[in-house]
Parts: sequence; C-alpha cells; structure tokens
Amino acid sequence: MLRASHIPPVATPALSALKISLIPALSLSSSLPHLSKLSTFAPLHNFLPKTAPPNSSPISFKRFLPMLGHHPCPKASFSSGSGTGGGRELLVQHLLVKEDDLKLLLELQQRILGGGEDLSDLAVEYSLCPSKEEGGMLGWVRKGQMVPEFEEAAFSAPLNKVVRCKTKFGWHLLQVLSEREESLLGEIQADELHVKIQDPTFAKEAQLIDVREPDEVAKASLPGFEVLPLRQFGSWGPEVTTKFDPEKDTYVMCHHGMRSLQVAKWLQSQGFKRVFNVSGGIHAYAVRADPSIPTY
Repeated sequence: MLRASHIPPVATPALSALKISLIPALSLSSSLPHLSKLSTFAPLHNFLPKTAPPNSSPISFKRFLPMLGHHPCPKASFSSGSGTGGGRELLVQHLLVKEDDLKLLLELQQRILGGGEDLSDLAVEYSLCPSKEEGGMLGWVRKGQMVPEFEEAAFSAPLNKVVRCKTKFGWHLLQVLSEREESLLGEIQADELHVKIQDPTFAKEAQLIDVREPDEVAKASLPGFEVLPLRQFGSWGPEVTTKFDPEKDTYVMCHHGMRSLQVAKWLQSQGFKRVFNVSGGIHAYAVRADPSIPTY
C-alpha cells in the first residue's frame, strides 16, 4: 500500500530517470552568496523552517546542469515563454533496473501485485535511478518531458496500477498516483502589465508578487504588489498556498525578471494554475512603460 509520505505535491529534488531536460531551478543572484554555494542538488526545503508543514515543496536551487547523455536520469523543465496548458499532468513514481534484469523486474512486480509491497519501498532498495532516494518519485510530469516509451506507458496506465515498460535506460515499473489539469506558465511584457495596472479591477482580480529585497523595493515599486523577498523564502514559502489562491492569475516581478521567473516556476509546481513572470522586471517597466519609476 502506498504511504502518504511518498506523495509530495510537486516534483521532488531527485534526478528524474525519464525526463528529457532539466528544471531550471532557482538561479540566485550574487546578492545571495550564502545560497550560491549550494550543492547541485540542494533542495529548497533545506531553507524552510524545521517546523514547515509536510506539504511544503522541495525544489532544487541549482539544477541547471545538462545531464542528457551523461546519466540515465535526465530531467524535465517547465515551460517558459508563452507557456503551455490544456493537457494532463501525472504524479508518477517508478523504479529502474538494467535491461538484462527483466527477471528481477518481474519478481518485484509480483511482490507488489501479489505480496502487497510498496513500489516506493522497492525503489529505495533496487532502483538504479537517483530518484530512489525519494522512493522513486518523479513528481508531476507532462507530455513531451519524458522518453516516448515511458510517456506512452504512463499516460495510458490506469490510476494506481503498477505497469512495466522498457526504455533505452532499462526496464521500469511505474505507477501513476494522481493526475491534474496542466498549468500555464507565461510571461507578460512591461507595457502589457502597465495597461493592466490602469484597470482598477486588475489588482482585485489578480495576485501580484514582488520577490525583491526590502532595500530594492524602497528604491522603486509598483502599486498592488505584495513583497515576498526571496531571501525570506523560509517564512512565506510554506504558507503560499494558503495565503494566495492557486486558481487566480498570479504575476511575479523582481528587478530584471530572473528571480521572479524561478519563483514563478516554483509557484506553478505548487499547483498555481496561471502564473506570469514580468519580463525584464521592474527595470523594464521603468524604461519601457513608466519613466516615473526610478531605475537602480
């Protein structure tokens, strides 16, 4: 029986055995030197308070090394630019064995189907994928992120049924734990945002988040944006899904659009349905849309 502890709400920090490219993780600026020295796979929850609720999401800060061709477990990326949507996302766990270990795979499958063992427990013991450290959890995946054989098996598998498939990495047992509507991650240009801000209903209907530090906000700011400094993620991250409505359009801004893009991706991974990064940040807004906003 699957244990609840093995079902995180988002993609885990483990390397995914089937995902084609990498989640561009929170790429921190030089203003965060204590974070820039993190190991490649340091998860975001390392910075959460130890009392953070169990549904707080792990996500790596520095996971932008191209792995394809170097490891049997390449990873997936969220969409950028205009974003995508309209499809399904699946919460998937799996285990991976060598191509010549089909007999072992069949034995493990029988232990699950006939003996009631957890795929997650067997992944920890037998899987070759680094996701074994997370009980084989690959997190939420969508079409186009995985190798074709695995994608076909996952998107045709009945919910919770353990199925097997073969890819160039070897043999897999996979289990789809849940599914949801695919979310959208997009960008909004400074001039487009300026037009929206002129509408008095915009601030009421949308959620506006500024992830810059307080000293930056003191130099330049836009009305309606709630300040959630990235450096203080540990204080607001665990509560983001209760403080904000994942169903509402959410706009994220920083100085030049880089930190906000990473937070936007993280919000998407938390289940926010429509997230927009302010392209170029408040600097672009000042230069292209409203010269009265100071630049710094």
